[in-house]
Parts: sequence; structure tokens; C-alpha cells
Amino acid sequence: MILFPQTTTIADNRLVIGGCDAVGLADEFGTPLYIFDEATLRQKCAEYRDGFKKHYQDNLICYACKAFINRALARIFHEEGLGLDVVSGGELAIARSVDFPMERVYFNGNNKSREELQSAIDCGVGCIVVDNPHELSMLNKLASGSGDAKRIKILIRISPGIDPHTHTHLKTGLIDSKFGFPLPLAEQAIIEAMESPCLELAGLHYHIGSQILDLAPFEQAIVHALDFSTEMGSKHGFKLKELNIGGGLGIAYADEQQPPTVGLFSEAIANVIKTQCSNVGIQPPRLIVEPGRSIVGQAGVAIYTAGAIKDIEGVRKYVSVDGGMGDNIRPAMYGAEYNAVVANKVENGNRERVTVAGKYCESGDILISDIDLPMLSPGDIIAVPCCGAYCLSLASNYNSSLKPAIVLVKDGEARLIRRRETYEDLMRCDLF
Repeated sequence: MILFPQTTTIADNRLVIGGCDAVGLADEFGTPLYIFDEATLRQKCAEYRDGFKKHYQDNLICYACKAFINRALARIFHEEGLGLDVVSGGELAIARSVDFPMERVYFNGNNKSREELQSAIDCGVGCIVVDNPHELSMLNKLASGSGDAKRIKILIRISPGIDPHTHTHLKTGLIDSKFGFPLPLAEQAIIEAMESPCLELAGLHYHIGSQILDLAPFEQAIVHALDFSTEMGSKHGFKLKELNIGGGLGIAYADEQQPPTVGLFSEAIANVIKTQCSNVGIQPPRLIVEPGRSIVGQAGVAIYTAGAIKDIEGVRKYVSVDGGMGDNIRPAMYGAEYNAVVANKVENGNRERVTVAGKYCESGDILISDIDLPMLSPGDIIAVPCCGAYCLSLASNYNSSLKPAIVLVKDGEARLIRRRETYEDLMRCDLF
């Protein structure tokens, strides 16, 4: 059960998360249902907070909201002392709705609108990460017209040209990327930002990708960024006060995967920054890290009810569930692989090989191919671990389906933190 939340146990052959019987939760709240374990969430926050504090004192851990955010989770991250990495006006609005400290909010994104930038200025976000020349120009104009004597703190996002050896769709730090300034363009951006009386250029940002299981790409990117910073210092007097290395540390989606621990990650990052800064003769900057998946991924479990079963003799046995790509498009989008258990008969030994299919009208709506599970019948409850990250963020109303409910569990108590959508919700914005 190592893929499940840290509080997971088995009692009377049934799956228990955070002291709550998963089958009982399915009965109470219906399925599909997403269960988040509060203890695991808080423990992951502590691992980052304490790990980096041990190895690199001057840091801020900003949770990457794109992995998944709602108001209840934002409040937890506030209580745990984290910041937030937001990438849209919507994520910023969620942060503001729970009175999240704006000085701990970093605003990323490759195509921020004028309205989003103005909102960020008005509410006083801690830092805006500038992604391209268009944004730099627009932000400078907005800042100059704001009438505020306070300069707006920015970072310049660079593309360090590092291949993190992950899925093509998850690589964000290559030269050929929609994100960030390639280094030649970054130099010009630094010059323009330093000349602006309205902007305070604090440093550099990059993010090389997601679901990375090797420390080497992280270390290589830091060396590239610090070398570039040193060159900019020599040529233009640029001073690196902050280095934001993004996120990207992966998690295990299968028993055999062994990603680096947060402790090893924080130690490696700290060591390479300190060593490289010493080598080039600059003061170590404040470090910003933006983990998402590695905080929230393991904390979330998706719960489905088995329905139609189709056994094609000699070919494949399909077990269809009441969710699928509407709440988890990752298998169709990235070829993501998941594990599962049958929550109402976890320890049954008589197993068969099945493919767990979603209910949506796409042949590619397959959640798990060829998995060995106990003999299944309609009505059985299937639990899929490691669904805390990106599943709900990427959820849709495809086939006019309803997005699932979410519960937060702790010490045997379950709290609904997002109700299931209704058909009225589905049509609320329609004009007829």
C-alpha cells in the first residue's frame, strides 16, 4: 500500500484512509469520489519546509497550484507556512478568498492577460514572474500608470535548455518551449527590467519540467542559471537576489518506482547552489522552490464503482467504472500508468487480469490497462492511488458529465470540501 496516503490501512478486508472506510465514504458521498488525506498533505509540506530549512536557510516553498487547488487546500498551505505559485487569475482569486498572504504568492504563466496583471498589482502579490517580451512591456506600462511609489518585484523566467528526460508534454525548460526567455533574449529582458523605474528585478526563474525522477537535471539547470547570472553581473551589473528553480520532483505511480526523497532533493539542491556560488564568487541567493505533484499527488485517491463487465474471450476483459477521462485525462493525455485495489475486498486472493475502462465516449478512455485484481462484480469499489495531482485540475464536463465530489479525511472524520456538481451547475452559464 506504499502508493496510498500515509494513513492507509486495511480493516476487515476493506480500504481505510485517514481512519475512514473508503467503501463507507463511497456509500455516503457517491462515486466517482476523490479522497484527500489531510495528514499526508501536511506531512509532505513539512518534508519540504524542514528539509530545505536544514540545508538552505534562506528559502520559500511555494506550492504549485496547477497540480490542484481549492479553498480548503489553500488554507492548509497557509497554515503550513508555504507560499503559492499561481498561474491564472482564478488561482489568484482562490488564494485571495482565504486571505492567503499575498507576499507569499508568485504569479507565473506564459500569457497573462492585462486584467490578470492588473489584479496581481492591485492585490500586491509578492512577485510576478515575467515570461516574455510582450509581458515585460505590458507590465512596465501598467506599473508606471499605477500611481504606486512601490516598485513591482519581478523575476525573469529563462529557458536553460536542460532535458529532464520526462514525457515530451512535461518538458518546460528546453530552448524550444513556449515558456520563458531563451538566454540571448533573457539578456535583453534583464537590461530593460533594470532600466525600469517601476520594476524591481530580483532574480531569475526557470522550471525544467514535471515528474522528474533523477536529480541530475535539477543540478545541471542550477549550474546553467548561475553561470548566466554571473555573466549578466559582469556585463550589466545584475545582482541575483533570488533564484526560483520551479518544481518538478516526481512521485511513484508504481511500486517499483523510487523517486528521490525530498530530503535528498533539498540536500542536492543546496549543495550545488552553495558550491557553484562559491566557484563564481557570488553571494548565495534566496531560494524559491515550487513543488506541486510531490506534495499533493500521494494524498489523493480516486474512488469508482464498477459497472458493465465485458469479457472478450482470448482478448481482454473490460471492467467499466463510473468515471474516467472526465476526472482523470492523464492516461489518455500522457500515457500515465496507475495501480488500483478493490476497496471492498482488498486482500482477496483469487485474481484476474482486467482493463479498467472509463464511461466516456472515447476508445482512449482507459484508466488502467492489464491489471490483476480480485474477481470483480458490478458494484465493487475500485480505489486508484496517486490521484491528488493534475487529475482534478484537468477535469472536464465532457459528455456533459458532472465533476466529482471531494472529501478531506482526518482521524476518522470526513469533510466535504467540494460538492458534486449538479445538472443545474452544468447549465448555469447557458443563456436560453
